[in-house]
Amino acid sequence: MSAFSTLPLTKSMIDNLGTMGYHKMTPVQAGSLPHVLKGEDLLAQAKTGSGKTAAFGIGLLHNLNVKRFRVQALVMCPTRELAEQVAGELRRIARFKHNIKIVTICGGVPFLPQQISLEHQAHIVVGTPGRIEQHLSRGTMNLDNVTTLVLDEADRMLDVGFADSIEAIMGYVPKHRQTLLFSATFPEQILGLSTRFQKNAHRVVVDVEHEENVIRQHFYESDWEAKDDLVVRILERHKPASTLIFCNTKLQCKSLTTSLWTKGFSAISIHGDLEQKERTEVLVRFSNGSCPILIATDVAARGLDITGLSAVINFDLPFEPEVYVHRIGRTGRAGKEGMAFSLMTPKERFRMEEINTIMGTSFEVSDVEALEPSIEEDAVVPMVTLSINGGRKSKLRPGDILGALTKDGGLAGTSVGKINCFDYYSYVAIERSVADKAEKALSTKKIKGRHFIIHRHE
Repeated sequence: MSAFSTLPLTKSMIDNLGTMGYHKMTPVQAGSLPHVLKGEDLLAQAKTGSGKTAAFGIGLLHNLNVKRFRVQALVMCPTRELAEQVAGELRRIARFKHNIKIVTICGGVPFLPQQISLEHQAHIVVGTPGRIEQHLSRGTMNLDNVTTLVLDEADRMLDVGFADSIEAIMGYVPKHRQTLLFSATFPEQILGLSTRFQKNAHRVVVDVEHEENVIRQHFYESDWEAKDDLVVRILERHKPASTLIFCNTKLQCKSLTTSLWTKGFSAISIHGDLEQKERTEVLVRFSNGSCPILIATDVAARGLDITGLSAVINFDLPFEPEVYVHRIGRTGRAGKEGMAFSLMTPKERFRMEEINTIMGTSFEVSDVEALEPSIEEDAVVPMVTLSINGGRKSKLRPGDILGALTKDGGLAGTSVGKINCFDYYSYVAIERSVADKAEKALSTKKIKGRHFIIHRHE
C-alpha cells in the first residue's frame, strides 16, 4: 500500500495523519484521494470500515480555503450516528490547521442551536438530508460557496427515503462543484444519481468481496414458522459474543426480539419506530457489551460503528445479493474470523444461487441437524449499562463519571467499561459483579456538584 507522503499534501497534514496512525493508505483511499485532490468527481464503492471517511475528508480539508469563512463543503449521511462519526473524524484530520469550523446538522435535536451555529458561519457542514433541507427552506443556511459535495452511504440515504430531499438540496448548491458519491452498492438509483449530478466521474471499486477463510458462511433451509427456533439453535451451538441479526421489516425485528427474550436471550432491536433517545440507548448497550444481540433492518443498521462483531445472522435474506455481501462484511474484520448464518425458505433458495454467482462461491444448504447445542456453559452477559440524566449540556464529561466511580465510589478502573456522553444523557458500562456498587455510588454521591438520576439497563 502507498504512503500518504506520496500525495501532494502539506507537511503539517502528513505529520498529523501520522499522529493518528495513518501511515499507509487503504485501497479506497489510494484509489480515491488522487482524484479528490484534483477536484474531480468520484463514484466509489466500499464497505463500512474501509477508511472512506479519510478518503474524502483528507481531500476536502486539503482543498479548503480557511480564510474564506463560508460553507465550502457539504457532507450528507443517512443517519445522525454516521454524521456525528464522520464529523468527529474530520475534526481529528483538521487538527493540522487552526480555525477550521465543522458543524453537524441532524434531526432529532433542537433546531435553534443549529441555526445559531450556522449564523456564525462554518467551513464544513455534515448532516442528514432531511434537516439540511429544513435549514435551506427556512433560509438559515447558505450553500452558494460550496465547492465539494459528498454523499456518504448514498444507497442507504435512498433506502431511508431521502431521495426527494437530496433532489431539493441539489438546487441550492452551485452547478460547478466537485461531487463525491460513496456507496456500498451500485443499484440503478445510484448510477442514476451519478449520471444526473456528476461530470465524468471516476469510478473506484475496492474491497467489495470477502474471503471465505475470514468469514465462515452457512445457509440453512427452514419453513417460515421454524425460523425463530433455528436462530436459537445457531446461538446455542456457536455462542457468539456479539451478534447482529438482520430482518427485512421492523415488524419482524420486534417479533424476533420478543421471541428471543421469552427463550432467555438478552436481545434488543433497532428500527424506524424508535425515538432518537431510544435508538441511542440501543446502540450504546450493544457496543459496550451489555446486550450481546442486536436485531435490525438494513436501514437502521447502516452507519453503525461496530467493532469486533462475532457473528451476523440473516433472519431474512436480502433482496439484492450485493446487500448480503455488505451485511456479512461487518464480521471477520482485522484478520479475525467471523461467522455468517443465513436462513431461507425452500422458495428462497434461488437467492443463495444469486449470492454464489456474485461472490464466485459454491455454497450449499447446510445440515440443520448438525446444530447441536454446545457443551460449553452459557456465558453471562459481562456488562450492565447505567444511564445518567445529564450530559454535555450539564458540563458532564467521561472523566467526571469515571472519577465518581473510582475515586468516590471505590471501584477499580478495570471494572468500568465504555462511557458515552451525549447532550442530555450519559451511559456507562459496568462489570456485572460490581453493578450494584456502581449504581449506589452514582445515585448517592454528587457529580460536578449535583445529584443525577441513575437507571439500570440489562
